[in-house]
Amino acid sequence: MYVTPQRHLCIVFFTIVRYCQYSIKSRGSLVKPIAINPDSLPKPRGYSHGTLHGNTLYLGGQTALDANMRIVEGGIVEQFRQAFGNVLTTLRAAGGEPADLVSITIYLTDVEDYQAHGKEIGEVWRELAGPVYPAMAGIGCTRLWQPEAMIEILGTAVIPEERLKTRA
Repeated sequence: MYVTPQRHLCIVFFTIVRYCQYSIKSRGSLVKPIAINPDSLPKPRGYSHGTLHGNTLYLGGQTALDANMRIVEGGIVEQFRQAFGNVLTTLRAAGGEPADLVSITIYLTDVEDYQAHGKEIGEVWRELAGPVYPAMAGIGCTRLWQPEAMIEILGTAVIPEERLKTRA
């Protein structure tokens, strides 16, 4: 049976595709997601504070809950400080640093209040994370899980392999 050059290329192409699919599937099954739940944050039930997959950390939404499971008082700036501090606690528990953040999403019940306090929130950011800013989005919403919460922050970080901690 004669195989045309075009048919030969198709066979080679599909063989490579199948090999790559198998290879990716095989490697993917070796890397299991790891829950990152720092002891200093409220004990999660039905969720994780973070999920580490490979060297990517998916940071669960953090509101301004303190260690006593209460939303901190004092307004949007104080709630930002607590919520972002909770995000950073989870990040550090996995071996990450603020510079490893690649994306942050901030959910707000009052966008105008957040904007009015933007300068103070920026100061808190620089105090806690330094001058590094990842890709960000601010999204207005009608309410969050805890009725008194004004802000919820979630994010993604890529942590260099040499700093990864797989237990928190």
